[in-house]
Parts: sequence; structure tokens; C-alpha cells
Amino acid sequence: MRAIRITERGGPEVLQIQEVADPAPGPSDVVVEVKATAINRADLLQCLGMYPAPPGVPADIPGLEYAGVVSSIGSKVTRWRAGDRIMGIVGGGAFAQKLVAHEREAVPIPPGMTLSDAAALPEAFFTAFDALVLQGSLRSGERVLIHAVGSGVGTAAAQIAAAIGAQVLGTSRSPAKLERAKQLGLSHPIVADPAAPHFAPKVKEATGGSGVDVALDLVGGDYLAETLASLGSGARVLLVGLMGGAAATIELRVLLAKRIRLIGTVLRSRPIEEKILLARAFERQVLPLFAAQRLRPVVDSVFPAERVHEAFSRMTGDESFGKIVLEW
Repeated sequence: MRAIRITERGGPEVLQIQEVADPAPGPSDVVVEVKATAINRADLLQCLGMYPAPPGVPADIPGLEYAGVVSSIGSKVTRWRAGDRIMGIVGGGAFAQKLVAHEREAVPIPPGMTLSDAAALPEAFFTAFDALVLQGSLRSGERVLIHAVGSGVGTAAAQIAAAIGAQVLGTSRSPAKLERAKQLGLSHPIVADPAAPHFAPKVKEATGGSGVDVALDLVGGDYLAETLASLGSGARVLLVGLMGGAAATIELRVLLAKRIRLIGTVLRSRPIEEKILLARAFERQVLPLFAAQRLRPVVDSVFPAERVHEAFSRMTGDESFGKIVLEW
């Protein structure tokens, strides 16, 4: 099979399409013929040597999500048959024409959804659902602040929050992205400058001085202190990204006085048992909303796998709104 391999440490230019051996499935695994995948900033960090693959995952083939067709199944698999359309998240290896996944980590692709659209779904919507609902306990009528609302996870989170019945506030450096996010449920767009974030007064104004109940922070760095200032009593902060830096200075008295819960979360390094539980909850609670057209994957652009360098150039140029997809 062909795969997009990391040939040495460096930027996206080190990625090359090469022939590699087909993956070997276990008894409870399915072999997926990958039709499309999507790129993530974690893939770039892996190229740079800053985000190594977990044990048991190909160290030289990035890719965290896939959409494809089951080509064969292990001897103990009962959930899928050859020809089934499935999608999911993996610890790596999705930048290849085939991959192996545990049968219970995969979820069915909704009827009528294209494989390219499906490839834009798993990482963004799994992450947003896990953070906002399973960990953040977001409820109808609450207010949620979503940073980088034009990103893949941001666009997914805005839709999920709106479907729950929450009031959605979102930040972005781009007024154009904020305008587009209104179509996904964003009710209060806030322009934020990563170099000097000062959005808390705007959040307080939009919430009548009460602050938000939940914040989804994909930025970290200097955003965190400003996020804490944007919260109301008993609020929850879900830190899922560090685009703005891995270090932050915060006022701990704010955490105490407001009884804030600050939760750090990541999907990639979790044990398989937790990933299976997430997949099953997602299939029960979220997939029906796609069939009802209350949620939709947001695809910025689609590139052939051979143009992977162009795809990463678009991502690093901060031009994209939603997910950038690669097709085989």
C-alpha cells in the first residue's frame, strides 16, 4: 500500500508518499481501506518530533482520523462486514491507504454522507462532544465560550452546543470566520488578537456581567488567564489545545473564588477501553443528529493525497475554516 511517511524530522516538506507493508490485523480488528483522512496540527507536531506516536502506532505515518470501507475482518469481529462504510479516530497511521482499528472504536458513516465529508467528522466532533458534554456537562440554557471557533474542533463545538440549546460565544482573529460561524450556531462573535488577548470584557458584556458557564480552550498560553476572567461561578474550562503556547500565568484566587474546574484533556494517548466508550457514546448520542441534519461536518477544502504539502500550507497559513481533507 501507499502511505504518507515522515522521512526525517522537520516541517510538512519531510512528508513523502512511499510504498509500505500492509498492516496486520488482530482477531478483534478490522482492516479499513482508507478513502479519505483529514489533517490536524498534531500531525505537524509529529513531523517536528514534538508529539510522538503512542506505543503500537506507526511512528512514521501520521494521521488521526479516517473514513473508508472495511476490506477484511479479524476472526472475532462480529460488528462489521467487508464493504461496510466506517469512520473513526486512531492514534496514528491514517495517512495510509489501509489501517487497522479495533472493531468497537469505529462508527458507521451516516447514510448519504460522502466519504470526504465523513473524514472531516471524527477528530473534531469526537473531541468537541467528549469535552463539552461528557466532561464539561454542558446543559441547555448555559453559556459556552469557544476559542478558535473557525477551527475544525471549534466549528464542531459550536454546532453541538447550539443543538444542546446553549448560548454560543466564540473567538477568532478573523472577522470573516466569525461571520461564517454564525451559520453554525454562534450567537456572539468576538474578535481576539492572540498577541494581546483582551476578550473578557466583551464576554461579560454579552452575558450581562454573569460570565460563561463553560469554556472550550483550544489556544492555551495567554488566553487562559483571560478565559478565567470570562467565567461565572462554578464554571468549567476544558483545555484541549495549546496553539497559543504551553505555559500560562493565572491568578489562582480566581479559581478559588469562582469555584472553577480546570480540566485538561487529550484523546490520542487514552487507553483503548476509554476510546471504545467514547465511540459508543458518540454513536448513540451524536450520530443521529447528522441523520437529522442538525449537525454537519465542515470541510474547508479537499486535496489529493499527492498534494499533502499544499494541504499543510493552507493549514499553517491560518486560511482554513473547518477541516482540510486528503483523498486517496
